[in-house]
Amino acid sequence: MRKRVMISMPLVLIFFSCASTKTSEPIVKDYQMGEKWTWKWERKVEGEVRAEGEDIQEVVKYNGTLGLWNGVDTLEIPIATNKNQSSTPFRNWPLKVGKKWKYESEWENNEGTKGKTIQDVKVVSFEELSVQAGKFKAYKIEYKGIVTNSRGFKGEMTDIWWYSPELKTYIKHINDDGYGLYTNELTSYKKSRVN
Repeated sequence: MRKRVMISMPLVLIFFSCASTKTSEPIVKDYQMGEKWTWKWERKVEGEVRAEGEDIQEVVKYNGTLGLWNGVDTLEIPIATNKNQSSTPFRNWPLKVGKKWKYESEWENNEGTKGKTIQDVKVVSFEELSVQAGKFKAYKIEYKGIVTNSRGFKGEMTDIWWYSPELKTYIKHINDDGYGLYTNELTSYKKSRVN
C-alpha cells in the first residue's frame, strides 16, 4: 500500500500544478532588447499553397521604453497590466485552462474591405508542442464563430492558437475559414544578447 501512495503522490502534484497554471499578460519588464521571433506562414486552398511568407517581431527601443517591431510598425509594450481590457478581448488575461469568453473585432484589410469577427473562445489545454523553433509548453486556445465583410461574405471561421508563456507570444496558429487553411509556425526565437 505504501508504494502505491508514493507513486500516486507525484502524479497528483503534477496534475494540480498543471490545472492551476495561470499566465498574466506580458509587460515591458518581461522583455529584453534584441529578443526576436520569426514565423513562417502559408495559405493553402484545396491543398495547393497559394501564398507564403515570413513574419518577424523584435524588441526595440521605442518612445523611451521598449516596443515590438514587425518590420513595418512598432507597437509599444505596456508598462503595466491592462486593468481595463475590452469586454470582448482577443486574449482574456490571465489565461488558464477552462477559461471562456467572447471575442469581437471590427477590421479593415489592405484592400479596403471592412469586416467583423465574432468568436466564442476557450482555453482547452496547456500542452507541450513541437514547432520548428523547438519544444515549448503552450496554452491551446480555440476560437469558433462567424466572420462577415462589406462584400457580403458571411461564414464560419475557426482559429486555434498555441500561446507560450515562456516566449510571451504564440508559437503556432491555424485558421480555417471554410475555403482554405492558413498556418503560421514559429521557426526561430533569439534571446537578447544583452544581460
